[in-house]
Amino acid sequence: MTPATVKASYRRAIDQAGEPLTVRRYTGAGASRPRVDVSVRGRVVDYRPDELVGTIQQGDRMIILLVEDLVAAQFPMPLRKGDKIVVRGRELNIEDPDDNTRRVAGVLIAYELRARG
Repeated sequence: MTPATVKASYRRAIDQAGEPLTVRRYTGAGASRPRVDVSVRGRVVDYRPDELVGTIQQGDRMIILLVEDLVAAQFPMPLRKGDKIVVRGRELNIEDPDDNTRRVAGVLIAYELRARG
């Protein structure tokens, strides 16, 4: 499989099973600190009980976001711990923005996030 074919497969899956999400990054300090918000589609999945190991806690969610969507929305890359994601109106903290698991031939196709909140 080439990165292009995998990207197309991910695109179809996100288009079919994804939902609208907002990725958010705050800058500065204080209650009125500025933020960057971008709207993307992504897949949100709860962890199964057998996956609750290590730092994964009950209530954490796995979220898949396509990198090309973040780039197209001009989100300041890379995603990092402490960024936020709004799922169904609720702001969650990005605990682990995994940029390794969903690579093909060294090309980052999608982030696999662990979000909490």
